[in-house]
Amino acid sequence: MTSSASERNNAAPKRLPVPVTVWMLGFVSLLMDVSSEMINALLPLYLAGGLGVSALAIGFIEGLSVAVATLSKFLSGVLADISRRAKPLAVLGYGLGALSRLIFPWAMSLDVIVLAKAMDRVGKGIRGTPRDALVAAVSPPETRGASFGLRKSLDALGGFIGPLVAVGAIIAFAGDIQSVFWIAVLPAALCMIVLLFLVKEPRQTHPMKRGDFRLADALRLNRAVWGAIGLASVIMLARFSEAFVLLKALEAGFMPAWVPLSLVVMHAAYSLTAFPVGRLSDRLGTSGLLVWSLGFLVAAHLTLALATMAWVYVLGTVFWGMHMGFSQGLLGAMIAAATPDHLKGSAFGSFNLVTGLVVLLGNTLAGWLWHSTGSATPFLVGAGISAVAMLLIAMQTSRRARL
Repeated sequence: MTSSASERNNAAPKRLPVPVTVWMLGFVSLLMDVSSEMINALLPLYLAGGLGVSALAIGFIEGLSVAVATLSKFLSGVLADISRRAKPLAVLGYGLGALSRLIFPWAMSLDVIVLAKAMDRVGKGIRGTPRDALVAAVSPPETRGASFGLRKSLDALGGFIGPLVAVGAIIAFAGDIQSVFWIAVLPAALCMIVLLFLVKEPRQTHPMKRGDFRLADALRLNRAVWGAIGLASVIMLARFSEAFVLLKALEAGFMPAWVPLSLVVMHAAYSLTAFPVGRLSDRLGTSGLLVWSLGFLVAAHLTLALATMAWVYVLGTVFWGMHMGFSQGLLGAMIAAATPDHLKGSAFGSFNLVTGLVVLLGNTLAGWLWHSTGSATPFLVGAGISAVAMLLIAMQTSRRARL
């Protein structure tokens, strides 16, 4: 009887509800991701088919977009720590993303596309760090993994809905991609309404005095934070832009109008796994789940490298989505757990800065490999890097168990 009561008491904290603010931020992410994926699902096809842009250039554009965002991610994190306010920066970031949606429908040349992508990525860079800092601020340690997992699940649900809307719209508009870009303005506008009126920033229980924050502290994060950043960097190097996954769909026999459905499958797997995995990490820790995530990424890369038929390609996108679900929320939870409260913005900013630069390298490398040696090579190289990362985590976990 005593043992049973003890088990119930131990289990109780695992069932704490996810804070309302996290749900609202999740819906903000969902709406913006619907808008983003409507554009991202069709943009590689528009660049390659409509503007005649090469795979190498597409890889560089995708990587440059991330690189543009990385500096703003770091600066927004530092500003969030200095001002002790995260929501105004989140509003600015999401607002820039919403405004960029008005440029894509008018884009008739590569330079205008680059401008719109740059504005969108700067907005993404500004909003990502304060948004994650808000999630960390309102989430108790017992539900931290669940909170980050839920936000990622809702974000991925937007990635599920967006391509479906894009497919329906591209059919309705008889292949007119620019008309679909106009439709993408609507969910971005709804996102701003939810953020402005329904997301509440928590009050500081121990407000900092002027001068408490020092830039040197933001640059001297602890070893656990840098360890998580290093691990995430290896994973990001192995996982390049989804634009290449979309281009691979054409080789697998998909008609251009149906290519966005690959993102639907991918984000369905992502959305269905991220929240349960986050809950599980609150009980079991992150290392084992990250090994599983890299196992799924190896499977995704190998499957996509060999995909010449539609069903093989779809299986690869499922593996890709499961990798995302098993990794994305866990990395954010690791950073939040390792960082003191007054430096969470800086920690997430550094995390995004370093991993963004790695993504620039990875996307450019993937584009060069695709252009020079064929579409299978980037995926085979990605599988190799993923396997090395998986082995490193397993060895690190084993070493800790022996200590």
